[in-house]
Amino acid sequence: MSGVKRKRNVSNVKQKLEILQKLDNGESASTDAEDVLNEGNIISHSAALRSVETFLDYMGQRGFDYGDINAVRKICVYIRQDMNKQQKQRRIKDFLKQ
Repeated sequence: MSGVKRKRNVSNVKQKLEILQKLDNGESASTDAEDVLNEGNIISHSAALRSVETFLDYMGQRGFDYGDINAVRKICVYIRQDMNKQQKQRRIKDFLKQ
């Protein structure tokens, strides 16, 4: 997925210091570190949709069960619905700002 752009939030210094202090004290900070690193990693609807559609193509080529293919198609439908819902909300917000 080299073409997928992800939005990244820079972790604040306080969070990084807390993680380093835990590591210095011998405590496990892996969960905290993962939370800090994953914070703000957002995959766009279109990127998710492309991935699911590519998976659908793969399933079709490999002869997966029809029920499994339908389940993955439902995921595409949910992604599109969520994408349309967010676009609608953005349009309403933009309209109200004017």
